[in-house]
Order: sequence, then structure tokens, then C-alpha cells
Amino acid sequence: MDREQLNRVIEEAFTEPSDTSQRNTQAVVIVYKDRIIAEKYEKQFSPFIPMLGWSMSKSVTSALVGLLVKAGKLNIENTAPVASWQHQDDPRSKITLDQLLRMSSGLEFEEVYGPFKDATYMLYDSKSMADYAAAKPLESEPDGKWNYSSGSANIIARIVKDAVGGTLVSFNNFARQNLFDRINMYSAVIEPDASGSFVGSSYMFATARDWARIGLLYKSDGVWGDDRILPKGWVKYSTTPTPKAPMGEYGAQIWLNSGEKGNPSNRKYPLLPVDLFYFGGFNEQIVAVIPSRDVVVVRLGVTHDEDSWDVEVFIRDVLNCIKSKQDGLAEYAHRSLLTQ
Repeated sequence: MDREQLNRVIEEAFTEPSDTSQRNTQAVVIVYKDRIIAEKYEKQFSPFIPMLGWSMSKSVTSALVGLLVKAGKLNIENTAPVASWQHQDDPRSKITLDQLLRMSSGLEFEEVYGPFKDATYMLYDSKSMADYAAAKPLESEPDGKWNYSSGSANIIARIVKDAVGGTLVSFNNFARQNLFDRINMYSAVIEPDASGSFVGSSYMFATARDWARIGLLYKSDGVWGDDRILPKGWVKYSTTPTPKAPMGEYGAQIWLNSGEKGNPSNRKYPLLPVDLFYFGGFNEQIVAVIPSRDVVVVRLGVTHDEDSWDVEVFIRDVLNCIKSKQDGLAEYAHRSLLTQ
């Protein structure tokens, strides 16, 4: 490993290009072979401060669905248990949980953050975010198109809450006992909306190390040490491209780098390995998992200027500093996320 170069890459992530172009990086954690090999925080932050993941929350919501599938309480192939859709003449009654997870439900939803747009109305002007999204009509047949939607994630979130008892308390107990505490992710919390349903699309907070832990769980096929957390096959399902996603860029609430079917070179991040998958959020939040390199990269911040930050170049430069998976662990890799 090139330690000096890795330090330079991380330092660059916290360097502002100019007074008018701001990256606002708050935290970076690099995990190699299950150990933190580098981490840095902006001066107002630390390893102990939970940070908002925005849409990275969707990937954790998907993990909670996986736990309920493992427990036999949900079946992704069944139609989604949404009360307002359960009428024989309602075409939405045919939407499956799988289609919601893959953003292929056919529901109308405009993922734009601005005045008079669905995402803004849902997050800031609705008592029940799930009700807002569930009231939307179909704009295509289920599985007819791929449409990224925070609304779908909040419908899923309420399905999870209802499946574990229907209250915020029962949900918090379920998430903590079955996921967060089992992988030492003690800082994690998902805020609720005014109706008492957790905002699975957007409002999860966790420390940078805990965000790395959930990435590590997925890198390890849902196994933590000797404990299988997620059902066997869930990670593969979650990271299999949705058929209608044009560049194979989305699975089940997880972003992918698979590329266009039959043409993997046409992918979102051509400089990065094709097996990259990641939790992605507003303002350039990311938990990037590269199984072929045994690496998890976490970057948190508040980047409004898209020209100031290039996550593809950052991750490429990190990988260029680290030896291949077959090489030994560098002696300065110090902190195991599995045990601490």
C-alpha cells in the first residue's frame, strides 16, 4: 500500500477547490480487509457524531425487508400490503414488493427537490409520507419502466413497520435487535414522520464508522463474523440489475455499476470495477463496496457544487493506493470493524 499517496488522496477530499467551489467533506473512512486503514474528519466532526445519509437510508430499509423475508413475515413476490390499493378494480393492487424495491412499480413520482415537486411535498408538507406516495396513480404498468422514487421507499418503510407490530416503538426495537446491535452499529437511528412511520427514504443518521459497518455487512454477503444476518441470497438479489434500468445501475434499493446489458463498458463509473455497488445519498453521500478489492469507502459531506467533487476519481485514486485482494494486509491497518 502506498500510505503517503493514500494520505494525499484523503487530504485532497477535504481541500476546497476555491472560495466559490466547496466540497464540504465531513468524513472519510476507508476499510480494507475488514479494517479501517484510513479515516479523517472535518474539524467540527468526529468518529462519534452521527451524520445524515439521505438516500443511503433506502439501502438500510431494503436490509430490513431482507430480515423480514428471512423470518417468513414478508415475501417479495407477493403483492404489496398497502390498504388503499386493496380493491379489485385498482390496478395498483398488482404491484409487488419486489417491484417497489426495484423502483419498477409504475407509480407516478417526480424525484425532484424544488417547489411544487413530489419529493419536496412528501418530505416537507405531508403528515404521512407513505400515504402521499401510495396515493399516486400508475403512470405505466408494473415493471413497465424504472423510475427512481423516494416515495416507493417510504411505502416500503411502512410495510416494514406494519409487519413488526405497527408502532414506532416496535419498529425501533426490531431494527435495533435484529440489525443495528448485531453489527455494532449502535449510533444508527431513522427519524419518523408525523404519522409515526420511519422515513426509510431519507432520514437515517449514523457515524461514518457505522455507515462503513453496514457496507461491510453487504460486502460479506450479509454475514457478520459467524452470524448470518441477512438471508442467504439477499445481497445477490439486491445487487442484481433491475431489467428496466438502462445501464444496469440499480438493484433493490442499491446502486450498481454493472453497465448496460451486453455492454458493461457503458456504465456510470467506467473508471471503477464493474462489481462496485453502493448506497448513495443527496449531497454526495456514499458507502461504496468493491468486493473484488475487499474495500469499503465511506464519504459524507454537504456538497452543493457538483463540479467541486468527483466521487469516481476519488474512489479510483483510493483503489490505486491499495494492493490487490490477494496481497497481505498492510501492518498499519489497525481497527477491525467486526470486533469493535
